[in-house]
Amino acid sequence: MLPEKTLAWGQSRSCIRELAEYGAKRKAEIGADKVYDFSLGNPSVPAPECVNRAVIDIVSDKTIPAHAYTTAAGLISLRQKLAENLNARYALKLSPELLYVTCGAAASLTISLRAVLLPGDEVVVIAPFFPEYRVFVEGAGGKLVVVPAAADFTVDIEAFDKAISSKTKAVIINSPNNPSGAVLSEKNIKDIAAVLKRHENANKSPIYLISDEPYREIVYDGADVPCTLQYYDDSIMCYSFSKSLSLPGERIGYIAVNDKMQDAALVYASVMGAGRAQGYVNPPSLFQRVIERCVGETSDISEYALNRKLLLDGLSSIGYEYAEPKGAFYLFMKALEPDAKAFSERAKKHELLLVPSDDFGCEGYVRISYCVSRSVIENSIPAFKALYEEYKTK
Repeated sequence: MLPEKTLAWGQSRSCIRELAEYGAKRKAEIGADKVYDFSLGNPSVPAPECVNRAVIDIVSDKTIPAHAYTTAAGLISLRQKLAENLNARYALKLSPELLYVTCGAAASLTISLRAVLLPGDEVVVIAPFFPEYRVFVEGAGGKLVVVPAAADFTVDIEAFDKAISSKTKAVIINSPNNPSGAVLSEKNIKDIAAVLKRHENANKSPIYLISDEPYREIVYDGADVPCTLQYYDDSIMCYSFSKSLSLPGERIGYIAVNDKMQDAALVYASVMGAGRAQGYVNPPSLFQRVIERCVGETSDISEYALNRKLLLDGLSSIGYEYAEPKGAFYLFMKALEPDAKAFSERAKKHELLLVPSDDFGCEGYVRISYCVSRSVIENSIPAFKALYEEYKTK
C-alpha cells in the first residue's frame, strides 16, 4: 500500500505543466512560430553577464573547489554577502547565521513550513495563489485555508482577519504575486502584521508570516515591494534567484529568519532540521559561488516592462479586461465566460495557451505569462482578436 496523498499528488497533473507539454507537442506539429505559448513562467531574458563571467572564472580556477560539498546551510561567505545586501537595502540586522541557502523557492517554502508546522496546523493563503502551496502545506502536515483577495487582488483585511483562528500557525503571502502581478503596499503589510500580532497576543502562540518573494525585483511604474521582516517580528523570507537572475534551472535561493523573532535561533535550528529531513542540504556548490559574486545584480528587467506594455496595449484595444500587473511577469485576464477551463480550451483552437485560474484558487480568469519573446506577443494579438470576436458573435 502506498501513501494516499503522495499517490494523489503524483497522479494529478499541474495545469501549467500540462499546458506546456501540450504546447511542446503543437510546436513540433505546426512550428513554434505558430503557437502562442503563455503557459510557463520561464524567464525569457538571459542571465546577466556577471553570471556567465563568474561561472567561467570559478571553473577555470583550479584552486576553487567548485563542485565540492559545502556546509548544509550553504557557504558562510555567501550568507555573509546576502546578509550585508539585505541589511543595507532594508535597514535590517540579519546575521548570516540566520540565513539558509536552498535549492530554490520551492525548497525554501517546504523547509519553512515543515520547520514550523505541527500536524493539523492551519496555513492561510490569499487567492489567487501558486497552486503548489496546497501540496507544500499538506505535505508538511498542515491544512490550507484560502481567503479570497480584494477586488484589486491585494489582501481583503476583514476577510483575512476572520480566517485567522487558534489553529493558524502560518500565513503565506506572495508579492509580487503569481498569478495576478499584484504588489502589496506598505499599508497592506502593516495591516497584515497588525492582525497577526493581535491574534498572536490573544492565542499566546506565534503565527509565522512566510513571505514568498521570487519576483521581488520585477516591478513596474515605480512600485515598491516592502520587506516583511521590517514590519512583523515572526516573519520568514523565502527567496529564489530563478527570476531575478534568470536561473530557474539552477535551483538556488535562501531562507532568512527574522533576527527580531523571539525564538529566532530555535526556529533556524528547526529550518536546518527540516532541510536535513527532506534531503535539502548543500545546494549546488558551483552556483552558491556564482551567486556570491552576483549578489545585487539582476537580469534586464526592462525587457519584461516592454513586453507588458505591448501585451496590455494589444488586449485593451481589443476589449479584454484584466488586473493591471504591478510586478512579476504575469497578466491575470478575465475569461470571456465564467468557466475559465472552457475558455482556455477554446483559446487552444487559436493556438493561444492560457492557464485557467481554477487551480490558483479563483474562477473566471486566465494567467498569461509574458516572459516570452517579443514576436510571440506581437503575433498573438490577431489570435486574441479572433477569439474575442468568436465570443461576441455567439
